Amino acid sequence: MAADSEPESEVFEITDFTTASEWERFISKVEEVLNDWKLIGNSLGKPLEKGVFTSGTWEEKSDEISFADFKFSVTHHYLVQDSTDKEGKDEVLEDVIPQSMQDLLCMNNDFPPRAHCLVRWYGLREFVVIAPAANHDAVLSESKCNLLLSSVSIALGNTGCQVPLFVQIHHKWRRMYVGECQGHGVRTDFEMVHLRKVPNQYTHLSGLLDIFKSKIGCPLTPLPPVSIAIRFTYVLQDWQQYFWPQQPPDIDALVGGEVGGLEFGKLPFGACEDPISELHLATTWPHLTEGIIVDNDVYSDLDPIQAPHWSVRVRKADNPQCLLGDFVTEFFKICRRKESTDEILGRSTFEEEGREPAPVPIHKLSVSNMVHTAKKKIRKHRGVEESPLNNDVLNTILLFLFPDAASEKPLDGSSSTDNNNPLSESEEYNLYNQFKSAPSDSLTYKLALCLCMINFYHGGLKGVAHLWQEFVLEMRFRWENNFLIPGLASGPPDLRCCLLHQKLQMLNCCIERKKARDEGRKTNTSDMYPGDAGKAGDQLGPDNLKDTDKEKGEVGKSWDSWSDSEEEFFECLSDTEELKGNGQESGKKGGPKETASLKPEGRLHQHGKLTLLHNGEPLYIPVTQEPAPMTEDLLEEQSEVLAKLGTSAEGAHLRARMQSACLLSDMESFKAANPGCFLEDFVRWYSPRDYIEEEVIDEKGNMVLKGELSARMKIPSNMWVEAWETAKPIPARRQRRLFDDTREAEKVLHYLAVQKPADLARHLLPCVIHAAVLKVKEEENLENISSVKKIIKQIITHSSKVLHFPNPEDKKLEEIIHQITNVEAIIARARSLKAKFGTEKCEQEEEKEDLERFVSCLLEQPEVLVVGAGRGHAGKIIHKLFVNAQRAAALAPPEEELKRMSSPEERRQNSVSDFPPPAGRELILRTTVPRPAPYSRALPQRMYSVLTKEDFRLAGAFSSDTSFF
Repeated sequence: MAADSEPESEVFEITDFTTASEWERFISKVEEVLNDWKLIGNSLGKPLEKGVFTSGTWEEKSDEISFADFKFSVTHHYLVQDSTDKEGKDEVLEDVIPQSMQDLLCMNNDFPPRAHCLVRWYGLREFVVIAPAANHDAVLSESKCNLLLSSVSIALGNTGCQVPLFVQIHHKWRRMYVGECQGHGVRTDFEMVHLRKVPNQYTHLSGLLDIFKSKIGCPLTPLPPVSIAIRFTYVLQDWQQYFWPQQPPDIDALVGGEVGGLEFGKLPFGACEDPISELHLATTWPHLTEGIIVDNDVYSDLDPIQAPHWSVRVRKADNPQCLLGDFVTEFFKICRRKESTDEILGRSTFEEEGREPAPVPIHKLSVSNMVHTAKKKIRKHRGVEESPLNNDVLNTILLFLFPDAASEKPLDGSSSTDNNNPLSESEEYNLYNQFKSAPSDSLTYKLALCLCMINFYHGGLKGVAHLWQEFVLEMRFRWENNFLIPGLASGPPDLRCCLLHQKLQMLNCCIERKKARDEGRKTNTSDMYPGDAGKAGDQLGPDNLKDTDKEKGEVGKSWDSWSDSEEEFFECLSDTEELKGNGQESGKKGGPKETASLKPEGRLHQHGKLTLLHNGEPLYIPVTQEPAPMTEDLLEEQSEVLAKLGTSAEGAHLRARMQSACLLSDMESFKAANPGCFLEDFVRWYSPRDYIEEEVIDEKGNMVLKGELSARMKIPSNMWVEAWETAKPIPARRQRRLFDDTREAEKVLHYLAVQKPADLARHLLPCVIHAAVLKVKEEENLENISSVKKIIKQIITHSSKVLHFPNPEDKKLEEIIHQITNVEAIIARARSLKAKFGTEKCEQEEEKEDLERFVSCLLEQPEVLVVGAGRGHAGKIIHKLFVNAQRAAALAPPEEELKRMSSPEERRQNSVSDFPPPAGRELILRTTVPRPAPYSRALPQRMYSVLTKEDFRLAGAFSSDTSFF
């Protein structure tokens, strides 16, 4: 029993061979991907057209699979083509070789200028690549390579997929691929050799033909002819006499007497270095057969001048330094600085502004020439030699910004831009609407350009801070002396412009109101309160409080104090009791005899044939106060205050009262102009729709017009009734000001004074981008490049979206600047090529047009065919460029001098080959032979070879018949 039980106690290890291995799982995943992408079976496309690899659309799909824990990416590359009619496919395609095998012999797309490397080497329109997913991973060992290749072969056989499948091996930079394509009874193996050093016997055609023939191993004799395509590429790097035409700006001339300040209104343009670094000439022999030419280590028939096809491509300099791009970029960098103007200049320039109570900060600036106002102030604090900007530069800029300063007294008309400007209707002029910048003839726009110029050429950030300081002092001087600011459109702030432009317009509005008031005082001194004359210019009072605090304090006041200012009056009736006694009581009753007996004041003109309803007197339109102009930040503050009042009945009532200061003012003016009037009279003028007239029959049977207020006006204690009862008969010139120009001007000046250079740059960047786009458009018009026109439109569209946001992201701003720099580089390249090909020197118009078309194509296309090859007009110019570069390299005399040499011996001694050794040699060998036996099907064979200075590659596609093998 013991002996029998021993075998039972032993443990048997059972291997389950039905469980899939990692390898089988990998193959299954490859098959699954091929099925998902519907790459099963043969689908023949139409023959490839010439150039379709470059002009057509390539697409790709990707998926990820893994072999154990090693991840691979599978990518399907394919040329998008119109689908063909597939009816009867099964019957017809049984014996047809796969599409990719047919493409191996296609000669329409040899040497495509822009394509995937496998497309260039094998001429394929569709293929799948399996490569390590991570860039640092690589399949290095031979066993792993063979395992992957076996997996591919099995997957293709199982699925019936006829699309070539490649596996990337070795490090990715080597671009090494092996692959396979299977069809019905046929197979193509894709193999590759990659060497650093080239064996001497393979540097010419005869050696490569030997490799190709030995690899095919064709049993037939004689061997079918081999078709050959050859391309040699020559590189021109030394342009010799064609110096880069861009001249750097003359910095001295920017402030020189002969050029003057106008130079500050111009932006620089162009590349500082040649944006075209190399010219590549490809000489191609597309259809040669073995035996027609000789190319071995002793002799070669391959003369580039005799090549039937020439094509040219240009290599562009990587990120060439461009003046306009640098200009805008450097200005944009200021946006990231944190320092204030005081910190940059090393002192507190505006320290007086912080005193309390705050009088007018700068009170000793009444000098005759405004250009020198700021300098005197600065000299109190530091020596002239310490100034970031010297006096000549500063004076030139200030005269450019303030042309009216050249005369002793500024003209009244210099404040606004010319409304009849022919440019004002043009698309370029109205760009500021889209960019939220400022008109191109405005002071703000000029200031942006000047600050850009200062930042780039004169003192950098310190220079910017210095100029801004001078500008703020100039604004203060103009406010105090009633001098209008030039270069600003008249009227209220334009909300389509940047905030800084609105602030300057607001300051101009304040100067206009103050100027008009001061002139009015001189003519109407009898109407003025003696103590009020100096108040507007000399006292700020509590108006420096924030608007929100002021608004909070005003909530709950009576109607007789709903005015913007507590201290600014035009007349002596400042005592509340006196006001009440004058007309408040009578105003509540509508228009009794006491009111009717008042003398009418502040009439503008009669309102047609309208008369007052109760006494029949003509109805007069009063002189009213204009509503207060507002900038967008004030509007935003006001809306926030009103929103905080909430939605309750009390909040809504307070909100209505706060918004009706203008209505109250107009009612008071109307009462003063029309003594004895009623609310109905006011409504007939102010809001005619709220006075409804109907034809009714009176007691005598006559048709008469009877009018009454609308339903909303009859609501008890509504806003209009309350305001009318509170309003007193006071003409506009004696009312409290709706717009307190003194307070608003001081707020603007304070706002300007506390701006850091970074804030200033943010405000003005839209103007700088606007100017840069206009400059690019101007330069493009001279060159007429269609692709640049499209890019400029895209820049304008992109910029208008980005710049309309209050605080655009830095990344988006950088994108816009980068786009502008790219356009500048394209235009610079066009000019460089035109200079090199001498388009302006062409005497014949036809030749000139051909050359300009050729240059335009060079910019827009990856490779351009030279019409007439070496014998065409462009070809002769290219040949001459190479000849001169060769002579310069060999220190030989130029071609012109060589022609003048008398003896042939002397010429031969000084002669140099026209072209340098080719930088790249590419060959494609094709044939159709039966493999592996003489009775096998004749199948396409192809080998591509590329030879450069430090690289040698052979890429072969060798097909064989597998029906009996």
